[in-house]
Amino acid sequence: MKSPHSPSRTKARPAAPSTGSNAPFEGKLPHPERAQKAKSPVQTGWQSKADGVSLLRPARQPKPVWLQARPQKLEIDLHKSALVVVDMQNDFCHPEGWFGQKGVSMRATRKPIPMLQKLLPLWRAAGGRVVWLNWGVRPDRLNLPDSVLFKAKVDAQGQLTGVGYAETSPVDRGPSLVPGHWGAQVVDELPLAATDITVFKHRLSGFHDNELDSLLRQQGISTLLFAGINTDRCVFSSLQDAGFLGYDCALLEDACSTPSPAYVSRAILFLVEKLHGFVASAQALTVSLTPQGARS
Repeated sequence: MKSPHSPSRTKARPAAPSTGSNAPFEGKLPHPERAQKAKSPVQTGWQSKADGVSLLRPARQPKPVWLQARPQKLEIDLHKSALVVVDMQNDFCHPEGWFGQKGVSMRATRKPIPMLQKLLPLWRAAGGRVVWLNWGVRPDRLNLPDSVLFKAKVDAQGQLTGVGYAETSPVDRGPSLVPGHWGAQVVDELPLAATDITVFKHRLSGFHDNELDSLLRQQGISTLLFAGINTDRCVFSSLQDAGFLGYDCALLEDACSTPSPAYVSRAILFLVEKLHGFVASAQALTVSLTPQGARS
């Protein structure tokens, strides 16, 4: 009697040829130069020449734009300027986000949206860069000090709610402000463009312990226009640090907002105008970016 474990005498059929990514390789490998050409070229300022390498970079012609500002009218070079939009994220600006479930006013945090919807397309079309400066914390929160962790748990009434960074609110939209999750994404009303830059931060200042400064300098950006939320917190902290690092700064007051009392915003505008740069408006900038405004 034949054992059920004995090897089969049936002749094995040849396997069907594989297709797609699992197909066996046949033929010659692509030439390295041709394979390299298929990839996106890396842009570099260095130029290889027959007798060496040139470090000379062509000077870019300025693209000046004037806009009304305080304490003086302001001229900027669009080619060296970036519009820094701070924290316009679901966890701050959506009713089911982290702030919304804490009881923070969505009227305040959503206030910049209509003005940014007008400004962003004009700014991009004119050649200005957009930087989305967003909160983005590690899931394990290992680099957040106790002061940051504690304050994150306080709700709009000053009470500890128990919901902090990288934790889940009662209406579960994922961990708060963790990159890759819904809460850390920019609100749908402000779509990102392919040319935009996104930088995550984990302090009020967007220049602390991340790549923002080196990224801006590598792009040749020296002027920063600030918008977003909150005027008295992340916007002001980032603008202050930018000034300390040598950037030219302007605050777009009608594209910023905060749920804090009005006197707090007035103090911030006073300090920016007095010490840190200029106070301008997104409305004035939109006018300046139109053909008629550019000639005025």
